[in-house]
Amino acid sequence: MQWLYLIAAILGAVWPLSYFVPFLAAHGLDVPLIFSQLFQNNISAFFAIDVFVSGLTIFLFVPSEGRRLGMKHLWVYILCTLAVGGSLGLPLFLFFRERKLRTDNK
Repeated sequence: MQWLYLIAAILGAVWPLSYFVPFLAAHGLDVPLIFSQLFQNNISAFFAIDVFVSGLTIFLFVPSEGRRLGMKHLWVYILCTLAVGGSLGLPLFLFFRERKLRTDNK
């Protein structure tokens, strides 16, 4: 399962960025435009709110679970979530969480 998390993290970085990078190339970091397009209709707003709530959940889960297991550098997963999204931050955290659990059980 550990390696599936790593594959998910790679896909979770590459796939969303394949849409965001062309936007940045065309418009730059135009935050008002990003939010106007993000909430352009009910369906896109639905997905945006879902991502925001999932991100908030990651911000709560990673420090709590990471400290419980004695993991280091927990800020990296928060930064990945902020920079790309939960599609990178969560599976990357789960990959390293699995590694930590395996090394602790040996």
